Amino acid sequence: MSLDSHIEEVLWTEDQISERVAQLAAQITEDFSKTRRPPLVVGVATGAFLFVADLVRRIPLPVSVDFVRADSYGSATLSSGAPRISLDLKLDVNDRHVILVEDIVDTGHTLSCLISHLASKGASSISVCAFLDKPARRKVNFELVGDGKYYRGFECPDYFVVGYGMDYAELYRNLPYIGVLKPQHYS
Repeated sequence: MSLDSHIEEVLWTEDQISERVAQLAAQITEDFSKTRRPPLVVGVATGAFLFVADLVRRIPLPVSVDFVRADSYGSATLSSGAPRISLDLKLDVNDRHVILVEDIVDTGHTLSCLISHLASKGASSISVCAFLDKPARRKVNFELVGDGKYYRGFECPDYFVVGYGMDYAELYRNLPYIGVLKPQHYS
């Protein structure tokens, strides 16, 4: 079985992804080069793991890295709208600049939940770096904390996408590009 045969259309190639990640890392480097403490990069597991790895390798500053897991999809193609934190951070975020790294911002429920969670732990600022942003599906607006910034890789059309860490039923994460999954593989 070739995973490529399950893809209806490639939206962003491996080269386009690499170029955009480098641009995001350069902007983050510029924005955080003068902070007194290294920022804490918090990846949202599991979808953002490849993006986090590529991003932090291109930030030539000291950074700490941790992961949090918030579940809202399960094996579905639509968010349940009720995320829950199933794995919390190991590192202390109190008085830290946090960069929350997401694979995709869809309804906004998960991101809003995570921002509130990190703020309650005392983060001095919370920025968000979203690889994909799907504003057509937004139901909840989120507010950044302190002087937090919003970094966006690509604006995603309202398709069900997989690849570069994103999955359907825990498959397709290993595709090196972002593609639209053919409906017959998830309906």
